[in-house]
Amino acid sequence: MRSMILPAGLICLLTILTVAGGARTDVPARRGEDKKPLRLVFITCCKDAAFFEPVKQGMRDAADKMGVECTWSGTEGVDVKAQAALVRQAVADGYDGIALSLVDPKAFDEVVAEAIGRGVPVVGFNVDDHGTPNARLSCVNQRLYEAGKSLAKHVAPHVPPGSHVLMTMHDKGVSALEDRLRGLQDVLKEKNVRWTVRITGNDAAKGAEVIRKVLDEHPDIRIVLCTGQADTEAAGRTIAKHYPDGSRWSAGFDLSPGILRLIKAGHIRATVDQQPYVQGFYPVVQLALYLRYGIVPSSMDAGAIIIRRSDVDRILKLTRQKYR
Repeated sequence: MRSMILPAGLICLLTILTVAGGARTDVPARRGEDKKPLRLVFITCCKDAAFFEPVKQGMRDAADKMGVECTWSGTEGVDVKAQAALVRQAVADGYDGIALSLVDPKAFDEVVAEAIGRGVPVVGFNVDDHGTPNARLSCVNQRLYEAGKSLAKHVAPHVPPGSHVLMTMHDKGVSALEDRLRGLQDVLKEKNVRWTVRITGNDAAKGAEVIRKVLDEHPDIRIVLCTGQADTEAAGRTIAKHYPDGSRWSAGFDLSPGILRLIKAGHIRATVDQQPYVQGFYPVVQLALYLRYGIVPSSMDAGAIIIRRSDVDRILKLTRQKYR
């Protein structure tokens, strides 16, 4: 077996990960004496979205530290049937473990059970399946509904009672965005806020035009609350270009250099960071430990950290390096 020297901090982390989280415990370690590197695959939707750059960086860093091979895969857009088919293909292709973004509460139940039944462990990343029973061993992701509530509570003092608010999602059919939206709405309905919901698409430039059109159609809308990276940046772009007088403002989710610049300029009030780097890093560690030593993974909360104007300079460099 390949010998490894791990940093003390990582050793502490690995100890934490041994705590059982309700996953299967009857599958023995399969590759402890095999000198051939483990092959793992990450499967997601919108695989080329800018959001996933820190996830890929975390995956690569963990693969290097754990001595495994990792492949990034997925669908171009949100297509849960095609994504489920990629899980079956990964098993057929002989991958040792799978990290899967569970963007639908039902679409992956069967294929995950099939994979695990054939001895290929599956862990979740970025989005969990919490709506139905799922055989996945663990998930590293933000607690999405709670994150939506956190953003709503942060901005609530600045939202007048009875306001008409635009709420956006960059894609339909993604449970993560729907959960955040529900969290936003459940808090703000206490202030009798009414909302218009729009899908912006995954291109921030095109999404900015979608948002501008809604704001032109509804001049009483002064606030745009977003649920993902592409629509958050789109809202900031729209406000910077068409409402630079401060008559409109926005807030949303995730980090990009564009979002951070728009926060610094005051067009986005705040964004919620879900720390995507760890969503790529820890699934690799969990799968490697499970496959080599039978150490059962446990789920981890990636966090919901509010990023304000005062935080921008510290974080901007790290986003360029694909760590934030």
